[in-house]
Amino acid sequence: MPTRWFLLLLAFHGSAQESFQSPEFKIHTDVELVLLDVSVKNPSGGYVTGLTKDQFQIYENGVQQKITEFAFGDVPVAVGLVNDNSGSMEPRRSSLIEAGVAFIEASNPKDQIFVVNFNDKVRRGLPDSAPFTDDINLLRAALSKGRPEGQTALYDAVAFALKHLETGRRDKKALGLISDGGDNCSTHTFKDVMRLIEESAATVYTVGISDPNDPDRNPGVLKHIASVSGGECFLPGEEEPILPICQKIAKDIRNRYTIGYLPVRTNDKAAVRKIRLVASATEYKKLIVRTRTAYRLPERDVPNPVAPK
Repeated sequence: MPTRWFLLLLAFHGSAQESFQSPEFKIHTDVELVLLDVSVKNPSGGYVTGLTKDQFQIYENGVQQKITEFAFGDVPVAVGLVNDNSGSMEPRRSSLIEAGVAFIEASNPKDQIFVVNFNDKVRRGLPDSAPFTDDINLLRAALSKGRPEGQTALYDAVAFALKHLETGRRDKKALGLISDGGDNCSTHTFKDVMRLIEESAATVYTVGISDPNDPDRNPGVLKHIASVSGGECFLPGEEEPILPICQKIAKDIRNRYTIGYLPVRTNDKAAVRKIRLVASATEYKKLIVRTRTAYRLPERDVPNPVAPK
């Protein structure tokens, strides 16, 4: 069966609460379960912790679902930093490197991290011997690798990063993408990338860096990638520092609920399903909930019937 599923097949040892509080919780194959990575904030932008399962409602294609798994905790994740290294990034190169380092320093010390740098080609930042690392010196060198030049293969870079993310040993996964949103030389298409995101467990955060006069900039792409995956899109102004944004992303990754439910199948075919998640608390008139808005239910393998002897 395909491994690139947001729709995971899971069995927990003990309760979900106990499993997700453990820094090294493991997922094992048993039963279909959709797991949502969820951020909840109050109207002032502060994180809301301490909510219970009964304060959430999940709807799939408009039908309310029963929550079967629920947890909150700062658990280690596998995370990739995907950095646009095309010529248009040259003016902010040094500040982007420092912002990446700040993200790493603000992350869970047990996170598995990797770096992807891209222009007209996609390149791993870390040595081949280190697919992931928590070594700040290795990661700084990876962020500094190469020089800004060439065109922009954004879609190829995201596809590469999502595939590499699957090999991480952390069950929760995220990407941080810094780019202008434009693409002018990928072999993958925007449609290809969105399908991969719908199949992936990754939450993708995007940061749009561009010259307002750049004809290739496309903030709409960055917004859509973040929205569907449950991340957040940041579009800072030309003079706005990037470092605090990256620290904010690291904090968001460490302050998320995990909520799961069992999807109902009507057939064995692949299908995109829409998700809406709401939360309520008596002390707040409105809560801001962010999670993925769609996932692709994979086609289920049906065994071939055995011919009678």
